[in-house]
Amino acid sequence: MQVQIKEWLLANNITFYTDHLSVGLVALGLIIAAFVIYYVAYLLTRRLLQKVCVNSRFIFLRRLGETKLFVYINYLLVSLVINKLAQIWFEPGVVRSIAEVSTESWTLLIVLFISFALLDTLTKWCFDRGFATHFPVRGLVQTLKILISIGIGISIISILIGQSPLIILSGMGAMTAVLMLVFKDPILGLVAGIQLSANNMLNLGDWLEMSKYNADGSVIDIGLTTVKVQNWDNTITTIPTYALISDSFKNWRGMTESGGRRIKRAIMIDASSVHFISEEDVSRLTKSPLLAEYIITKSGELEEANKTADLSLRLNGRRLTNIGTFRAYLVRYLKNHPKIRQDLTVMVRQLAPTSEGIPLEIYCFSNDVAWVNYEDIQSDIFDHIFAVVSEFDLRIYQNPTGYDMREAFAQHIQ
Repeated sequence: MQVQIKEWLLANNITFYTDHLSVGLVALGLIIAAFVIYYVAYLLTRRLLQKVCVNSRFIFLRRLGETKLFVYINYLLVSLVINKLAQIWFEPGVVRSIAEVSTESWTLLIVLFISFALLDTLTKWCFDRGFATHFPVRGLVQTLKILISIGIGISIISILIGQSPLIILSGMGAMTAVLMLVFKDPILGLVAGIQLSANNMLNLGDWLEMSKYNADGSVIDIGLTTVKVQNWDNTITTIPTYALISDSFKNWRGMTESGGRRIKRAIMIDASSVHFISEEDVSRLTKSPLLAEYIITKSGELEEANKTADLSLRLNGRRLTNIGTFRAYLVRYLKNHPKIRQDLTVMVRQLAPTSEGIPLEIYCFSNDVAWVNYEDIQSDIFDHIFAVVSEFDLRIYQNPTGYDMREAFAQHIQ
């Protein structure tokens, strides 16, 4: 077209700046064509296709309609058509080369934006479908974005300098060490993300505890280079992804999936309060439905064992103790508790005595893993234990307080 415009200008005796004028008129024509093409593409894509996607029943298409994909497609169509028109309308020369390089570079840049929009849509779709919970989608998508950006960046540079991309890639061989240093964290993060996914070590929503980074909370994001943990105080801790492979961390997912959360706490029994129980105590405690069967059975065993023993001394026979009876009571109390898992371990064990007394440890699992509910169940159990221990003539050990000192001093004065 530039040639025809120049011929028309010369035919009409317009001989001053003919070349510049013809270039300007062709450029004006390309600008007008760009606006027309953009408007037509706008009607076809954003008004029609985007509306169809937004109203679609498919989640992926709805997510696609929420992005700027169709805006970028408009720009891509304009760039492709203008590039073709520039090749046809301009005569071979510097101006044509500049127009081709500009439109080709612009086209590659728009392709980059389109790929980003598609990858973002894929990420949202994976989260909607629940795939991202068990797979490091965000980290892989970020890796793809980096690779695509590098590839398109090399292509644009090759277009600008007029050389093959292979020449640029061969020249980058000497920069491998530098690139490895620059992209060390993304590379380590990618490898770590694959290992975490392949071994099913960490998912979104898992309760992660990592004391080295002061992390104790729920995993809210698994990225290419970082994992974000929302702690129980609502602070956010950022952990390098590769640290989850190189260091140790605790994942509480097994507890959540099992449906039972462990209760493991000991009470300290004052050793001086431990003694044999009397016949009156046996009669009184037998009235408890939880202890009746135990006392009757145990008493029968002891009576059988003591038939040949000289009972003139207590140490010659076997008798019921208050701490043993109390332990048996707690076992039966837990086995009849409606909020304790009976298919998991339930026991009350006596640990090695310490300077603070005899530890009596409660070991069982609640049937509710929610934190607040779990604490309520545990507190209710120990409320009952602290209240009922005196029925067995036992005392809970605790260090003397100021109140104890004042009471002892008052009694001494009296």
